[in-house]
Amino acid sequence: MPTLAANLSFLYQELPAAERWAAARADGFRACEILFPYAEPASPLAARLRSLDLRLALFNAPAGDWSAGDRGLACLPARREEFRAGLLQALDYASTTGTQRLHVMAGVPGASVAPELARDCYLEQLRWAAEQLGESDLRLCIEPINGIDMPGYFLHSQAQAHALLDLLNDDRVGLQFDAYHCQRSEGEVLNKLRQAFERGRLAHVQIAGAPDRHEPDRGELRVEALLQALDDWGYTGHVGCEYRPASTTREGLGWSHPWLKS
Repeated sequence: MPTLAANLSFLYQELPAAERWAAARADGFRACEILFPYAEPASPLAARLRSLDLRLALFNAPAGDWSAGDRGLACLPARREEFRAGLLQALDYASTTGTQRLHVMAGVPGASVAPELARDCYLEQLRWAAEQLGESDLRLCIEPINGIDMPGYFLHSQAQAHALLDLLNDDRVGLQFDAYHCQRSEGEVLNKLRQAFERGRLAHVQIAGAPDRHEPDRGELRVEALLQALDDWGYTGHVGCEYRPASTTREGLGWSHPWLKS
């Protein structure tokens, strides 16, 4: 059975950041994810997780200056060393908190970087990053992101992600499948999810309603069908709830009750 993870960069925005962890646990979540945990030192964060009996399922490696428009560094040739320093920081956080999934964002290369150069840099950095894992159970993730929400993002389709994973040929790098992004850019979500699972590449899943990115039981996607399919296939990983509640988080959680473990 998949385990739901509350994305605390999206959910519980009605609360201060430090209070969201306990709120998620009180609502039945046993796992959380977050975009970037680096505002808090790793050791206190790990202590909070232990005290609440929570798992940190996934977070992102440092992605540059988010406020300035950076959306990752891995495909940017001019920022190779910045990416590597950030990746090592992320590995320290993952080791301290027991996190087993780390999203490596590709970035927005812009017109000045040829697509082939961006691809080659991305592959080089992912290979280097995978080598840093050693004997860890940590797995790196790559995620296609739709061009409506994130214009110019290098990794934008499931086919492109699979082609890159074919070239990498490294089980330490898997697919972070975001149903919302897939629906916005491609459709055929359930079929593409099945393909990823059958190829052994499904490292993490995220859900949200499309097209408005509210609760996943609203809009074009049928969250119950996606979760039931994952359960039927035997997927036992995490499903991140990365959506913007239409009202308060708790008010919109009715859809999740059959899937939350006490």
